[in-house]
Amino acid sequence: MNLPNKLTLLRVFMIPFFVFFLLINPEVTALRIIADLIFIAASLTDMADGKIARKYNLVTNFGKFMDPLADKLLVCSAMICLIQTGQLAAWFVIIIVAREFIISGFRLIAAENGVVIAANIFGKFKTVTQMVMIVILVANLQFGWLIVLGTIFKWLALIMTIVSLVIYIYQNIDVLKEQK
Repeated sequence: MNLPNKLTLLRVFMIPFFVFFLLINPEVTALRIIADLIFIAASLTDMADGKIARKYNLVTNFGKFMDPLADKLLVCSAMICLIQTGQLAAWFVIIIVAREFIISGFRLIAAENGVVIAANIFGKFKTVTQMVMIVILVANLQFGWLIVLGTIFKWLALIMTIVSLVIYIYQNIDVLKEQK
């Protein structure tokens, strides 16, 4: 197993620790900071595994499958936890999770037709805004400007989720047309 794939697995392995430290006692700032540091480290493995895989030509089918799955597990786990802490509304998380299912379905149909739907800049920006939002919300530091920044990133993440979905569908609508 190559280094990028090990980093991807490490990201998945970190998720239960993140969830544990965030939810064991959400009122304890030190535990939330530990959870935040775990989330940040896991997010950085996402950036590192892709760069290493492309730079050293270590792209594998396992990595193509597991990397986006690990990202979805990390981000969705975090947002579900933030529902429990009262920082995100369920409807908000449902929209984001629904987008992930829709895009995954699109990619599955495309793959069956021999088409690869690559991530685009809007999808990458969506992921970054979601991760920044999560870092801010998990820290839960009650400073005026951080509260405002958290609110800005909540809405930015939601807007980018919807925008990236619409763009993916628009750019790849032919995938849904019946092949004869």
